[in-house]
Amino acid sequence: MTTPSGVPLTEVTLDALRAGKIDGDEIRATPATLRLQAEVARSAGRLPLAASLERAAELAAVPDELLLAVYTALRPRRATRAELENWAARLTGHGATKTAAFVREAASAYAQRGLLADG
Repeated sequence: MTTPSGVPLTEVTLDALRAGKIDGDEIRATPATLRLQAEVARSAGRLPLAASLERAAELAAVPDELLLAVYTALRPRRATRAELENWAARLTGHGATKTAAFVREAASAYAQRGLLADG
């Protein structure tokens, strides 16, 4: 097995990181790995964990700036329902459809609990 850029896993060590031979991108979980972990979780009956891992697999390809913006928008009273819908649409545009559905579900829950920003 190798990292996303082809470095053998046997060469992924703390010493290699300290020496600058690899960087943080080499130790990121890949979408394929996360999907496999989701399958294992599902087969063990851990459905919420499997769903989280599937969303993580989607998000591995989403730019960090977008992830941070969505994370911030999901904090209570930070976004209106329309703003959350906009974030969900942007996630869909990056292929993160399950995560977009999660954001839409959060928007509905926030509306019921009075946790949306005034808009």
